[in-house]
Amino acid sequence: MYNYKELIVWQKSMVLVEKVYTLTASFPPEEKFGFTSQIRRCAVSIPSNIAEGTGRKSKKAFRSFLEISNGSMNELKT
Repeated sequence: MYNYKELIVWQKSMVLVEKVYTLTASFPPEEKFGFTSQIRRCAVSIPSNIAEGTGRKSKKAFRSFLEISNGSMNELKT
């Protein structure tokens, strides 16, 4: 349906992932498997769901993956 790499939202979310990894690298070592891991997983989930949604055969399915991506964004904000 779409080439996800051409979507500005995907491109910006990849920049966000890079920034999250850079920021969390300075977190205390005892947070590596807790807080740091959770933040990184929800950040990576954003572009991942956008990319997965583009591979679906309908706009309805794509929208569903965008909603999941938006949920991950809200999780990251929290």
